[in-house]
Amino acid sequence: MIFRVAVIVGLVGVSGCTTMGLPGTRASTGSAAVAGNGQVAATIISSMGGGLVGGPIGDGLSERDRRSALEAEYRALEYTQGGRPVGWKSDRSGRSGEVVAAQPYRVGSQDCRQYTHTIFTAGQSRSARGTACRNPDGSWTPLT
Repeated sequence: MIFRVAVIVGLVGVSGCTTMGLPGTRASTGSAAVAGNGQVAATIISSMGGGLVGGPIGDGLSERDRRSALEAEYRALEYTQGGRPVGWKSDRSGRSGEVVAAQPYRVGSQDCRQYTHTIFTAGQSRSARGTACRNPDGSWTPLT
Protein backbone atom coordinates (compact mmCIF):
# COMPACT_ATOMS: atom_id res chain seq x y z
CA MET A 1 0.00 0.00 0.00
CA ILE A 2 2.80 2.42 0.84
CA PHE A 3 4.38 1.71 -2.54
CA ARG A 4 1.15 2.52 -4.44
CA VAL A 5 0.59 5.68 -2.42
CA ALA A 6 4.18 6.73 -3.18
CA VAL A 7 3.61 6.01 -6.87
CA ILE A 8 0.43 8.09 -6.87
CA VAL A 9 2.12 10.94 -5.05
CA GLY A 10 4.92 10.75 -7.59
CA LEU A 11 2.48 10.72 -10.50
CA VAL A 12 0.57 13.66 -9.08
CA GLY A 13 3.82 15.57 -8.80
CA VAL A 14 4.71 14.77 -12.43
CA SER A 15 1.29 15.23 -14.02
CA GLY A 16 -0.01 17.98 -11.78
CA CYS A 17 -3.05 17.69 -9.60
CA THR A 18 -6.16 19.08 -11.18
CA THR A 19 -9.58 19.12 -9.65
CA MET A 20 -12.26 17.73 -11.89
CA GLY A 21 -15.98 18.19 -11.64
CA LEU A 22 -18.14 15.31 -10.53
CA PRO A 23 -19.95 13.61 -13.35
CA GLY A 24 -23.42 15.06 -13.65
CA THR A 25 -24.87 12.99 -16.44
CA ARG A 26 -24.66 9.53 -14.86
CA ALA A 27 -26.67 10.22 -11.70
CA SER A 28 -29.75 8.33 -12.83
CA THR A 29 -27.74 5.31 -13.95
CA GLY A 30 -25.60 5.24 -10.82
CA SER A 31 -28.55 5.67 -8.47
CA ALA A 32 -30.20 2.59 -9.91
CA ALA A 33 -26.94 0.70 -9.67
CA VAL A 34 -26.44 1.58 -6.02
CA ALA A 35 -30.04 0.84 -5.13
CA GLY A 36 -28.98 -2.79 -4.93
CA ASN A 37 -31.05 -4.02 -7.86
CA GLY A 38 -29.47 -6.29 -10.39
CA GLN A 39 -26.09 -7.27 -11.65
CA VAL A 40 -24.77 -3.69 -12.03
CA ALA A 41 -24.86 -3.14 -8.26
CA ALA A 42 -23.10 -6.45 -7.68
CA THR A 43 -20.43 -5.51 -10.23
CA ILE A 44 -19.83 -2.11 -8.64
CA ILE A 45 -19.61 -3.57 -5.14
CA SER A 46 -17.34 -6.44 -6.18
CA SER A 47 -15.00 -4.11 -8.10
CA MET A 48 -14.38 -2.19 -4.88
CA GLY A 49 -12.66 -5.25 -3.48
CA GLY A 50 -14.20 -4.79 -0.05
CA GLY A 51 -13.42 -1.07 0.09
CA LEU A 52 -12.21 0.29 3.39
CA VAL A 53 -14.71 -1.89 5.28
CA GLY A 54 -12.87 -4.92 3.91
CA GLY A 55 -10.11 -4.04 6.37
CA PRO A 56 -10.04 -4.00 10.17
CA ILE A 57 -12.74 -1.33 10.57
CA GLY A 58 -15.23 -3.73 8.99
CA ASP A 59 -14.56 -6.55 11.47
CA GLY A 60 -17.82 -7.79 12.92
CA LEU A 61 -20.08 -6.27 10.26
CA SER A 62 -22.81 -8.50 8.89
CA GLU A 63 -22.99 -8.99 5.13
CA ARG A 64 -25.97 -6.63 5.02
CA ASP A 65 -24.07 -3.91 6.97
CA ARG A 66 -20.98 -4.44 4.80
CA ARG A 67 -23.06 -3.96 1.64
CA SER A 68 -24.62 -0.76 3.04
CA ALA A 69 -21.16 0.51 3.95
CA LEU A 70 -19.77 -0.28 0.48
CA GLU A 71 -22.74 1.41 -1.19
CA ALA A 72 -22.04 4.52 0.92
CA GLU A 73 -18.40 4.43 -0.18
CA TYR A 74 -19.49 4.27 -3.81
CA ARG A 75 -22.00 7.13 -3.43
CA ALA A 76 -19.38 9.29 -1.71
CA LEU A 77 -16.79 8.62 -4.41
CA GLU A 78 -19.07 8.90 -7.42
CA TYR A 79 -21.65 11.57 -6.58
CA THR A 80 -20.81 13.62 -3.52
CA GLN A 81 -18.96 16.92 -3.33
CA GLY A 82 -15.70 16.85 -1.42
CA GLY A 83 -16.07 17.11 2.34
CA ARG A 84 -19.75 16.13 2.47
CA PRO A 85 -20.56 13.00 4.48
CA VAL A 86 -22.55 10.07 3.12
CA GLY A 87 -24.07 8.07 5.94
CA TRP A 88 -25.46 4.60 6.35
CA LYS A 89 -27.25 2.94 9.26
CA SER A 90 -28.19 -0.63 10.05
CA ASP A 91 -31.77 -1.24 11.14
CA ARG A 92 -30.79 -4.54 12.73
CA SER A 93 -27.41 -4.11 14.42
CA GLY A 94 -27.53 -0.44 15.37
CA ARG A 95 -24.19 0.14 13.65
CA SER A 96 -23.77 3.14 11.40
CA GLY A 97 -21.10 4.82 9.39
CA GLU A 98 -20.06 7.87 7.48
CA VAL A 99 -17.93 8.22 4.37
CA VAL A 100 -16.29 11.52 3.47
CA ALA A 101 -14.47 11.85 0.16
CA ALA A 102 -12.05 14.65 -0.61
CA GLN A 103 -12.14 16.67 -3.81
CA PRO A 104 -11.46 14.55 -6.88
CA TYR A 105 -8.15 14.89 -8.67
CA ARG A 106 -6.65 13.46 -11.83
CA VAL A 107 -3.61 11.20 -12.02
CA GLY A 108 -2.68 10.84 -15.67
CA SER A 109 -5.97 9.88 -17.31
CA GLN A 110 -7.57 8.48 -14.16
CA ASP A 111 -9.85 10.29 -11.70
CA CYS A 112 -9.01 9.57 -8.05
CA ARG A 113 -10.26 10.58 -4.60
CA GLN A 114 -9.00 10.14 -1.08
CA TYR A 115 -11.68 9.21 1.43
CA THR A 116 -12.31 8.33 5.06
CA HIS A 117 -14.83 5.80 6.37
CA THR A 118 -15.84 5.94 10.02
CA ILE A 119 -17.94 3.20 11.61
CA PHE A 120 -19.85 3.78 14.86
CA THR A 121 -20.57 0.82 17.14
CA ALA A 122 -21.91 1.09 20.70
CA GLY A 123 -20.69 4.65 21.19
CA GLN A 124 -17.22 3.96 19.79
CA SER A 125 -15.83 4.84 16.39
CA ARG A 126 -13.20 3.34 14.11
CA SER A 127 -11.88 5.08 11.01
CA ALA A 128 -9.84 4.15 7.98
CA ARG A 129 -8.45 6.26 5.16
CA GLY A 130 -7.83 5.30 1.58
CA THR A 131 -7.64 6.37 -2.03
CA ALA A 132 -9.70 5.02 -4.89
CA CYS A 133 -9.48 5.62 -8.63
CA ARG A 134 -12.33 5.47 -11.10
CA ASN A 135 -12.33 2.81 -13.82
CA PRO A 136 -13.64 3.45 -17.34
CA ASP A 137 -16.78 1.40 -16.55
CA GLY A 138 -17.71 3.73 -13.67
CA SER A 139 -16.57 1.44 -10.85
CA TRP A 140 -13.97 2.50 -8.30
CA THR A 141 -10.88 0.53 -7.30
CA PRO A 142 -9.32 1.23 -3.90
CA LEU A 143 -5.53 1.40 -3.95
CA THR A 144 -3.97 -1.02 -1.52
